[in-house]
Amino acid sequence: MSEPSPTPVRRRSRLLRFGGALVVLLAVAGYLGVQYLTGGVGAPRCKVVSGNGDGASYEFTPEQAVNAATISAIGTSRGMPERAVAIALATALQESGLRNIRHGDRDSLGLFQQRPSQGWGTEKQIMDPTYSAGIFYEHLAKVPGYSRLPLTVAAQRVQHSGFPQAYAKHEPDATLLAAALTGRAAATLTCQGRPAATPAGGPAPVRAALARDFGRDVFQEAGATVAAEGSSVSPVPAASDSPVPSASSAAPAPSAPPASAGTADRTVTVPVPEESATGAGTLRRGWELAHWAVANSSTLHIDRVSYAGREWTAGTSEGSWRTADGKNGPGAEEAAAEVRIVTGQ
Repeated sequence: MSEPSPTPVRRRSRLLRFGGALVVLLAVAGYLGVQYLTGGVGAPRCKVVSGNGDGASYEFTPEQAVNAATISAIGTSRGMPERAVAIALATALQESGLRNIRHGDRDSLGLFQQRPSQGWGTEKQIMDPTYSAGIFYEHLAKVPGYSRLPLTVAAQRVQHSGFPQAYAKHEPDATLLAAALTGRAAATLTCQGRPAATPAGGPAPVRAALARDFGRDVFQEAGATVAAEGSSVSPVPAASDSPVPSASSAAPAPSAPPASAGTADRTVTVPVPEESATGAGTLRRGWELAHWAVANSSTLHIDRVSYAGREWTAGTSEGSWRTADGKNGPGAEEAAAEVRIVTGQ
C-alpha cells in the first residue's frame, strides 16, 4: 500500500525551508565574491585622506598602492605636474583597477590596457609598470594644454577608449592619490604594512625599487645611503650597468646619523636636498619619498618610515603617521633633511 502524498501544508513548509536555504547560500556567495574583489575584511589595506580636512578618503590594497606609487614616481621623475599624475592614476583606475593584469579587450594588457597591436610596445614591455607608465606620460605630454583640459578629455586623447566618460568617476580618488604621492599633502597616505608573501626584506630590495621608480639618479641626487652597523657608508653612484649600484664602488662619505640599536643594518637613509632635481621643494620631495616607502611597505617588508618629525610604523590597525620622539621641536628641521626607511629582517 502506497504512503499518502504530503499535505499542501507540508509541501509549503519544505518549499519555505528550501527557499530560505537558497537565500542563505546566495548571500554567502555574494559576500565571498565581494571579499574576493575588495581584498577581504581581514586583508591588509592602505588609505589616503584629504590634506584639506574635508573628510575625503580612499581605501585600496597594497597591490594597488605599489602600482600607484610607481605611476606617480615615473611622472614626477619626468618633470610632469601633479595634474598629469592624477590623469594617469584615474586612467589606470578605470582601465585595470590599478592592477597589472594580463587580459583585457582584444590584446589589451597591463595597468593602462595598452595594446601591442596598436604600437604601445611588446607584451613584455607593457607588462612592466615602469614602461607602461612612461609611455602613457609620453603620449599625454603631446596633448596640447592637457593640464587645462577636463580629466576625461585628456585621458581620452591618449587612450581612445570606447567609454570616454568612465574616467570621470575616478577623478576624486585619483586626485587624493596624486596629492599624497607627489608629496603635496603631507602624512596623508598610510598602509597597515603587513608583509606580503615575498622573500625577506632588507636594504637591497628597497634600493632596487627606488632605482626602478625614480631612476638611478635618485641615489646621486639625494645622496641615498645605507646605514650599516659599525661601518661608514658611501653615496651610491648614478652611473652603473647594474640596476642596483654598489655602494662600495663610490668614494667614502661621512657616516649617516646613528640608527637605533638593532636597526642600523636594516636602514636606508635618503637625504632630501634643499633643491631637488625634479623642481619640488624640500618638504614635498621628502613626503613623496616617504609616501612611496609606505605604499611599498608590504611588498618590500618595510617596518618603519620617518620624515620631518613624523613616523609611520607597520602592523598597527591604522598605520597612521605619529609625531616621532624628540622631533616636534628644534629637531624637526634636521628630520626634514632625510627620509629614513627601516626594513624587516
